[in-house]
Amino acid sequence: MDLQYGKSLDTSKKNSWKTALLLAYQSLGVVYGDLSTSPLYVYKSTFAEDIQHSETNEEIYGVLSFVFWTLTLVPLFKYVFVVLRADDNGEGGTFALYSLICRHAKVSLLPNKQVADEALSTYKLEHPPEKKSSSRVKMYLEKHKVLHTALLSLVLLGTCMVIGDGVLTPAISVFSAVSGLELSMSNEHHQYAVIPITCFILVCLFALQHYGTHRVGFFFAPIVLTWLLCISALGLYNIIHWNPHVYQALSPYYMFKFLKKTRKGGWMSLGGILLCITGSEAMFADLGHFSYAAIQTAFTFLVYPALILAYMGQAAYLSQHHNTSYQISFYVSVPESVRWPVLIVAILASVVGSQAIISGTFSIINQSQSLGCFPRVKVIHTSDKIHGQIYIPEINWVLMILCIAVTIGFRDTKHMGNASGLAVMTVMLVTTSLTSLVIILCWHKPPIIALFFLLFFGSIELLYFSASLTKFTEGAWLPILLALFLMTIMFVWHYATIKKYEFDVHNKVSLEWLLALGPSLGIARVPGIGLVFTDLTSGIPANFSRFVTNLPAFHRVLVFVCVKSVPVPFVPPAERYLVGRVGPDSHRSYRCIVRYGYRDVHQDVDSFESELVARLADFIRYDWHRSQHTNSCTEDDASHSNESSSECRLAVIGTVSFSCTPPYEIEESEQPASVSVRFSTENSVTDVIEMEPVRAVERRVRFAIDDNSESDVRTGMEMQLREELEDLLAAQEAGTAFILGHSHVRAKQGSSILKRLAINFGYNFLRRNCRGPDVVLKVPPVSLLEVGMVYVV
Repeated sequence: MDLQYGKSLDTSKKNSWKTALLLAYQSLGVVYGDLSTSPLYVYKSTFAEDIQHSETNEEIYGVLSFVFWTLTLVPLFKYVFVVLRADDNGEGGTFALYSLICRHAKVSLLPNKQVADEALSTYKLEHPPEKKSSSRVKMYLEKHKVLHTALLSLVLLGTCMVIGDGVLTPAISVFSAVSGLELSMSNEHHQYAVIPITCFILVCLFALQHYGTHRVGFFFAPIVLTWLLCISALGLYNIIHWNPHVYQALSPYYMFKFLKKTRKGGWMSLGGILLCITGSEAMFADLGHFSYAAIQTAFTFLVYPALILAYMGQAAYLSQHHNTSYQISFYVSVPESVRWPVLIVAILASVVGSQAIISGTFSIINQSQSLGCFPRVKVIHTSDKIHGQIYIPEINWVLMILCIAVTIGFRDTKHMGNASGLAVMTVMLVTTSLTSLVIILCWHKPPIIALFFLLFFGSIELLYFSASLTKFTEGAWLPILLALFLMTIMFVWHYATIKKYEFDVHNKVSLEWLLALGPSLGIARVPGIGLVFTDLTSGIPANFSRFVTNLPAFHRVLVFVCVKSVPVPFVPPAERYLVGRVGPDSHRSYRCIVRYGYRDVHQDVDSFESELVARLADFIRYDWHRSQHTNSCTEDDASHSNESSSECRLAVIGTVSFSCTPPYEIEESEQPASVSVRFSTENSVTDVIEMEPVRAVERRVRFAIDDNSESDVRTGMEMQLREELEDLLAAQEAGTAFILGHSHVRAKQGSSILKRLAINFGYNFLRRNCRGPDVVLKVPPVSLLEVGMVYVV
């Protein structure tokens, strides 16, 4: 037995290593495209203006030393060994850090939070012994509301700079690769060739986005691998052929010597040196597509050595060729016999690097939208197999126009590099700040460790950030302008969204009003299912009362649907739906809360509608099954004044089977077991009931009632259950109507000028010019009913 166990253990280890190596290979094309193409423009940007390459080689050796230690300290030590461990259920990026912090401390500004959300399997919290010092930091953060806003502002700043990087990286990468033509063409022809070729490649790149990365993704890893081997070979050749002793410049002594000689010019040139770490954030942002071991292996054993060899090779060549600054570029160190093949591989690698940042921009805008911090846009899921592969048409074309504008407007690597450098360093500073909070709040380490992490890496990044700021008039103004514009949009949208939710909470209608509606008041119940969409998790929304007031009828089966986001990356399908009754069972009214994580993509309306009806059927069976042992929700329950007790508690309806025979036909396929748990709302956390985990089945509900079934109705309760399911079947066959609010928001009288500008003009302009909720929810126009609402906030 021991020998067999040992063999199986060895096999599993081999398989895990094989998987890690395969993922490491695949990560080359997605994660490292941007980082691996940085040798194309680092030296050229560094020697653009502030420093000159002299006969003493002190400048080139100093720059090499800075590049080596920057690559070692930031991507290797900070990201690979620390930041990558701060994952959120395997997901990385700015929102993953924010999500972790929000789950460990009550600092989230998301509305409609519920206690039930904390029981999600992806909401898991690790509880090592919490130190007094870390609990003091937590209490201080939770106590001061202004810190909640400051934390969200920090996250949004990082988000805006990532979007800005999505504009700048494709432009500088493709432009730098194409600029290799200058060595093969005269200056007159070169001026008129590089810009059009760059723009043509960018247009093709963005035009192909709607096909999805997965269609051409299998080409990415071989291209980046070929590029890394290419620059490694060129580096080794240049080191051996031109200056075998260039390794001595890796000593930190040359950094101090460089700064001592160049002084202010050397400090300002750091804005070019920092470009060697562009793309480092992608290691963390794309963590969810791979694994910690895969990204760590690929960077440590392939990408890092290849980049060091490339920079050393260029420095070795330049140390023996003292040309004027405008001739310093990557291609001068490439032997003429292989220059054209290297140019082609460089252009392909730059396209791959650009693709990665464009996909990342789509992803982070989708996450911002899920947090209610970005206007609604249409999100298209481009792959059925690969989760997270999305395409946003509006953002794609805006990025393309901005990329072409940057290319035509700047026309050189220097200005593009200054702009890109500032965006990159801002994102890194945000990541460092958030990671230091994760160290205290989530890992429960002493604050002194977080302070050391913040000061050590923050000081390095601030040094580079200050150098970038000095280039404000030389291109660095662009990411600042973009960030201010995007943050204004995000804050206006988020502020108005919160105010709308508060208005809904204060103006919701009591359950007694709904139960009182009937024929005596001239209200008719029409066939079909009415899905009333609202942000409320309890109570009757004001838009429904307005709907009934203007059109005195509503559907036989009424479902109040709340589509909400929770601070987790993904919500498992079996835990997505919270279902409960609104009023007594005879009223045929229900509440369904549909939960999505910040990386989830919403379902198509057809699958959503059919799955919602299936979950309602499951809930009806579960509720009647439970009522055999306990008292179900009755009219007495609905008569309480407390809103939390006026509705039945919600149940997580997943794929759970019951011991009783279902009175409708089902098709079953075995799936991993899941658990259905009943929860109270946030206002009432008593009487939480958990069902036993049972063998799970995935059900496709057909609602074909068999009158001749062996399980004839023997009790009145079974008859009522059958009647309720028949009503649901009849309503589904009659059709489904989607009832959405069409809102107009207006600031209260007496509001400040700033608030009136933000609400009356800013928010309403964005609302009119972005996608409506029906497009985001993918509602067919023929089934849409819009209810006009004026929000005075």
